[in-house]
Amino acid sequence: MTTVRPALSAALGGCTIVIAVDRRSAELASALERHGATVRHAPALTIESHIDDDALIGATRALIDDPPDIVVATTGVGFRGWMEAADEAGLQGALHAALAGAQIVARGPKARGAIQQAGLTADWVAESETSEELGAFLLAEGVAGRRVAVQHHGSGADGLDELFSAAGADVVSLTVYRWGPPPDAAAVARSVTQTAQGDVDAVLFTSAPGAAEWLATARREGALEAIVRRSTAGTLLLAAVGPITAGPLVDAGAAPLIAERGRLGSLVRAVVTHFGGGGAPALETTAGRLELRSGAAVLGGALLTLSPTSAAILALLFAARGGVVSRGELAAALPRSGTGDSTHAVDVAIARTREALGIPTLIRTVVKRGYRLDVVTPGETP
Repeated sequence: MTTVRPALSAALGGCTIVIAVDRRSAELASALERHGATVRHAPALTIESHIDDDALIGATRALIDDPPDIVVATTGVGFRGWMEAADEAGLQGALHAALAGAQIVARGPKARGAIQQAGLTADWVAESETSEELGAFLLAEGVAGRRVAVQHHGSGADGLDELFSAAGADVVSLTVYRWGPPPDAAAVARSVTQTAQGDVDAVLFTSAPGAAEWLATARREGALEAIVRRSTAGTLLLAAVGPITAGPLVDAGAAPLIAERGRLGSLVRAVVTHFGGGGAPALETTAGRLELRSGAAVLGGALLTLSPTSAAILALLFAARGGVVSRGELAAALPRSGTGDSTHAVDVAIARTREALGIPTLIRTVVKRGYRLDVVTPGETP
């Protein structure tokens, strides 16, 4: 029997959110949906676990026979994967004993959590969650003549093996998973196009390689410039689980929201707070505070569902911030416009949008010019 979890809030009502995540995507989607979001899945990469099992198990046996002095855990999913592979090979107990006497360092909180889950203790955690800080710490501690086991992240190109080897360490390298192609490349391409067009309110990322590949798809589809423009304007939320994940977004010129802690729960809370706590762009109107979502408007705290046509009309009026928008501009924004009497189509669309908002006077007619939102100017009382 399927258990339906109760809604927690309507903070994300009317929001369409793309999650460019493979692992734990169902968990993340469920958390967002409990706050009213509509979720679209578009993971730009997949995680291929336990690659090169023979090499991984061989390295694990070598560590059991000759235990390490230092263990480096770079990712939570990778460290857990290593423990799972050892368990499947019947080596979990022996590996645990071999690691129990080692100094264990973690690249961030996710890796530390996986270490704790395995019944071990992290002796040090990099505050910046970077391989650079981790490497600098161990070099300062001294690795010459010490046996160092390094569990790598999916791309494997963190430079730690070379760094420690050059400093005189005996390095044992363990690559537990790697990044593979997206499960549905067409879905990723659609997601970047829809995001550029304004049909998406937020895109969530949990890994730097995933963010980089999603942006690469946007570049190939000719959508990157519009996505960055929407992000910097505040009409699109790009949210990352941590500063490392946010790196490719920042490099592309976007302005991402970064969760305070590197956990999915923190990411969800950041997104909910953004939309539910007044972080989204808004206008003060004579009918109350107005916020736009891709599929709705929030007016005076009330969520009002909009048709695609009304959403397009209201988006143009909102962007004008009380300025007049001509009938021609509005006609060009209408879905499937260009057939029949465009003036009549605009008048019908305006009438339906007024009806959806429930306050006809919120959209004012400016004779012979067009339409405008009835906004409150500074110093004016509604």
